[in-house]
Formats: sequence, C-alpha cells, structure tokens
Amino acid sequence: MGSAPLLLETLIGHASVSRDSNLELIRFIEGYLDEFGVPYERIENDDGSKANLLARIGPAEAGGVVLSGHTDVVPVDGQPWTSDPFSLTDRGDGRLYGRGSCDMKGFIACVLAQIPAWVEQPLERPIYLAFSYDEEVGCLGAPRMIERLMAGHPRPAAVIVGEPTLMAPVVAQKGITNLRTTVTGCEAHSSQVNQGVSAIHVAARLVTRIEDIMAELRDEGRVDEAFNVAHSSLHVGKIQGGTAINIMARECRFDWEIRHLPQDGFDEVYRRFEAFASELERELQGRSPRVAIRTEPLTETVPGLADRDNAEAVALCHALLGERDSEAVAYATEAGQFQREGLATVICGPGSIAQAHQPDEYIELSQLDACMDFMQRLGDHLSQD
Repeated sequence: MGSAPLLLETLIGHASVSRDSNLELIRFIEGYLDEFGVPYERIENDDGSKANLLARIGPAEAGGVVLSGHTDVVPVDGQPWTSDPFSLTDRGDGRLYGRGSCDMKGFIACVLAQIPAWVEQPLERPIYLAFSYDEEVGCLGAPRMIERLMAGHPRPAAVIVGEPTLMAPVVAQKGITNLRTTVTGCEAHSSQVNQGVSAIHVAARLVTRIEDIMAELRDEGRVDEAFNVAHSSLHVGKIQGGTAINIMARECRFDWEIRHLPQDGFDEVYRRFEAFASELERELQGRSPRVAIRTEPLTETVPGLADRDNAEAVALCHALLGERDSEAVAYATEAGQFQREGLATVICGPGSIAQAHQPDEYIELSQLDACMDFMQRLGDHLSQD
C-alpha cells in the first residue's frame, strides 16, 4: 500500500525511457497487484523486451471503465535538470519533480493508490488497468493490448486515457504520422551544376511544399477552432545530406510529421505531398534517371480522437468531476486507438501538458489530490446501479 506520492516516487525511480525495457517497472506493478489479489496479464512485444499490463478489478461484467496510461517516458539527454530526473524531488513548492511525474506516471500512481479501496468495494462493474509501452515513440504497444481487451473481456462502457489535461475532459485530439523522405540526386562538381541534380535542392523544394500544404488547408477553411492550432499541421524536424560544399549532393533525407485533424485524416493531407513529389520526380528524371524521391512511414498512423460516439465517457467525467467544458488537444495519445475499436473514449488526467518532456518536469500536488478524488468517486460510481 502507499499514497500516490510514495507510489510516484517508486515509479519514477524505474527509468522506463522508451529506448530501454520497461519490464522492471512492469514487475513492480505486478508485485503490487499481487498484494491485493488483482488478476492481470502481460502482453509483450515481439522479442519480449517490453510489455503492456492489463488488469481487472471487480466482476467480469460489461459496462466497466478502462483506465489507460503509458509506462514509458522520454529521454532527459541534454536537458538542464537541476535535480536527478529519476528521483522524485519535493522542493517544498507544492510540486513534485521528476521525469514522467506528469506524463504520465502521476496518473498511474493515483490509479495504483486507489486499488486498496477498490478491492474492498462491492463493484458491480469492473475497472480495467491498461498500462502500455512505447507510447512516446508512436503508440506502438497499445494496439495489441486493446485487441486482448476486446477479445478476452466483456465490453467496457468507457475509456479514460490519463494524459495530463489538468483533470479536464478532452474529447478530441489530432492524429499523427511520422515520415522519412529520401531524395536521391546525381552527383557532380559544384562548378558544373548543369551536369547533376542536387538532392539537397530537391529536398528544399519538398520542404517548402510541405509548409505550403499547411497554408492551403488553412486557407481552404479546413479548420476546427476547438484546437489551439486549428488546422492540420505539417512539420519537418530533421534534415541531413551532402558530403562536401563543392559536391552536388547525391542524397538528402528529412524526417517530418503530419498532425491531422480527425476530420481530415492522414490520406487527405498526404496525397497533396505525394502528388507534388511524383510530378517533381518525373520532371527531374528528364535530367538524370537516377533521381528518386521515396517516402516511408517511420511509425503507423496514430488515429485522431474525434468528438463522436463518446456520450458514455463524457457523461462519466461529468458525473465524477461536475459539468465542465470539453476541450481538444493537438498532441497525440492512444485515445484514438481505443475509439477505433468502437469504445467511448476521453482523455483526462492530472498535470499540465506544458510540463511534459521538459527539464524539471513536475506535477502539482493539488493535481494528484484532484485525481485521487476522481478515482474515489469512480469506485463509488461503479458500486451503484
């Protein structure tokens, strides 16, 4: 047993950065669940180095609630932390500092802290714990866990994804796809520019087109004012190419992303880039048949969360939190993956997304208290007809 801050201290002490295994953390949670007789199962990745954890508290009945959280955190490399990021620090300012404190081990700590009460309550509908791996690198772990949930358990009524929202219900999020475009040009001496094709120059035209597509979508009125960035956004985050200043580059590649509105979808946005790239490739192959433009996904598309078919989840949040305005967010979560399976889903958790991924990441103690109130009311709610 333990309070949410004490459990958070242990969770943060397990440095489950996405590039590493999360099994040490999973083993801790399994041992904790064993103390209270809570049944669970691991759903591992292909090589067994990482695992999701799916658990059920209460009866195997339809109409339960899923509490979803990811166990991985982003790296701290190069960030100017003023305390050990993997040791929870209380500086006496009402905040707890540590990597993952708000994104999103604070939520998981609150869930675990409420288990001693839940197992003693006469729950008439179950509470599911759905803890995933590799959310931070493309929501890779959740799909096989959701598949197991749907195949092996009675259908839940609602899913709460506990990403940091300051405990406000979020009903919509953008989807995301990470991409890599590789341009192959034709090398030549830079004094003989008519004899080659610079892959860097071609990539520059493609990058410019990516930004133009974003402007087109906005100008066409493809906007949703519920989002603080009201249109689908496209962004190039990394580019590299060339070998020397006096050589026309043979290769250049850049990594980019599409964060699409739920109503746009990935295909709607990407086909504009693909059409431009295909036309440009044909044009340049007239100068050199070696020219090629190839784009590949770095991750599967993470679907957006649309504000639809979510009445049960929204009503649950209102019942536990009181009437609050619903919000939309531009960051991606696993919520759209649950919705894709027909589950009513909202995002609601403690902490602010403004602190996520930052040096000296923190969560307010008041936010942990608010989340604990939510968890207590959830148990009471599911113990009633």
